[in-house]
Amino acid sequence: MTLDMTIVLLLIVAMLVCLIVEIARPGLIIFSVLVILLLFGILTPREALGGFSNEGMLTVALLFIVAGAVQKSGMTDYIVEKWLRKSRTETGAMVRFFVPISMLSAFLNNTPIVVTFTPTIKNWCEERGIAPSKFLIPLSYATILGGTITLMGTSTNIVVHGMLLDYGLDGFSLFTLSAVGIPVTVLGLFFLFTIGKRLLPDHKGFSQQVKEDAKEYIAEMNVGPNYPFVDNSVATAGLSNLEGLYLIEIIRKSGRVSPVRNSTIIQAGDRLIFAGKISTMAELQKMNGLTLRTGTDLELDDLKNGSTHLVEAVVSHRSGLLSKSIKQSQFRVRFDAGVIALHRNNERIQSKVSDILVKPGDTLLLLAGADFVEKYERSHDFYVVSRLETPDVLNRFSWKSWFSISLLVLMILFVSFGWFSMLEAMALAVILLIISKIVNTEEIMKNMQFDVLLIIASSLGIGVAMTKTGLADILASGLVTVGEPFGIIGIIIIFYTLTNLFTEFITNSAAAVLMLPIGLELANTLHVDPMGFAILVTIAASASFMTPIGYQTNLIVYGPGGYRFFDYVRIGTPLSLLVMVTAITVIYNIWF
Repeated sequence: MTLDMTIVLLLIVAMLVCLIVEIARPGLIIFSVLVILLLFGILTPREALGGFSNEGMLTVALLFIVAGAVQKSGMTDYIVEKWLRKSRTETGAMVRFFVPISMLSAFLNNTPIVVTFTPTIKNWCEERGIAPSKFLIPLSYATILGGTITLMGTSTNIVVHGMLLDYGLDGFSLFTLSAVGIPVTVLGLFFLFTIGKRLLPDHKGFSQQVKEDAKEYIAEMNVGPNYPFVDNSVATAGLSNLEGLYLIEIIRKSGRVSPVRNSTIIQAGDRLIFAGKISTMAELQKMNGLTLRTGTDLELDDLKNGSTHLVEAVVSHRSGLLSKSIKQSQFRVRFDAGVIALHRNNERIQSKVSDILVKPGDTLLLLAGADFVEKYERSHDFYVVSRLETPDVLNRFSWKSWFSISLLVLMILFVSFGWFSMLEAMALAVILLIISKIVNTEEIMKNMQFDVLLIIASSLGIGVAMTKTGLADILASGLVTVGEPFGIIGIIIIFYTLTNLFTEFITNSAAAVLMLPIGLELANTLHVDPMGFAILVTIAASASFMTPIGYQTNLIVYGPGGYRFFDYVRIGTPLSLLVMVTAITVIYNIWF
């Protein structure tokens, strides 16, 4: 192994470790590795920056804009919501909802689909007393499965397509993946409707928990000098036996008092951290000398007059809030909203809300003004999952709504008939959306997921380094040696498994880009059609079901569904095995 190979291998191992332990944003980690490869002279500037002009990356960027315009129309949300309301049973609702959703995901980016329909699912479940956890993981999985059907189903498909073109090979047609994607989707949905629904947890949604489980709310109250029980014990003040309300911590200049005992003396200036019913907190703040801190000028009493709303928002994987406390991020100033509670991994965090370091997937319960959701529903910082009032039907079905949907359908037809490439079709669609003033510059910037694009472009450069140094060839030879006793089917299984494990702990696009050069070298060594390994990489990289961190749609439903990490392992493992067996069977019989 040469020095350059060793450097590339060590950098990739270090990159994987950093991605798994989440020391920084994925895009920053992968881009840093690309820069190091450039500085070491392993990549030329043209090779390092080549990923930023890759056809697949540019197509993904344009697809974000088109998908954002369709999501903005609200038409798909309205139609599916009406369709869902006709369901009578849980299984019937699953079939009626997830079959069309998976078909929709074949032609639209699945991230905005999950963001759009999470509140629809939650409200439908809460109205019927059903745990949203029975539906939200299947929502994510259905979009992932549907995304394997066509070229434009996921960014992974388009990225691999762009790489194939760069390697001088034929890329995917719009329906190349359908031969594998359709059976994978059909069997995957059948599993979710039968065995899978029994493996799903029965966690109530966060909104249901805070209504029924008082311990999910955390609030802070200031003790003023006019509080009648200053210098008295907690028991004397009557704060130890409140109905559904618990004093879990006291913060004062001299430090924190936790746990709080009945004999603890209350002092002026204390900050009392309570957990419990919001109604009891509202009653408690009426006592002279106690002031409820909401992190904003808004008050709980404002909920009564409709000027203020409780809003749930899930922290995005690319949020500027990550690894900062609520206080450090100046949340109140940035969003004019106060964080009442934070929900993580189906557990209440016993700490002062403003001191908690925010992580991807955290659900924030916000006290916000009436226009908060409208202003921040497509913010880069979080996915807002609370519901707006249903817009006027006339607004939903304006000419702009029809134009966005019709334009997408028209572009799909153009690509299907081979009149345009995917890049050309999406570029034309974006130009028409801008000319018709359906999207503006601000909306384009909001819809453009720059962190995803940075990951794709940087990963492509790292893939070039693997091929250029010969590391991909050595790794491919190693895979052949390990799998040779089991024949070509053994090599395929090992290769698929490695790709799938990578995508569970790093990003799907990065996993695809890292493994495709190895797959193409394997195809060359085994003298088989490289398209088989390209499709194998695409499906394996997309089939992220076993962890909430491998695919961002899994992360979006993590908080709202109140899931634990193991919930994904329990239902995702058998589904991953089913998808693997189905995909390998189809690919082996068609391409090998």
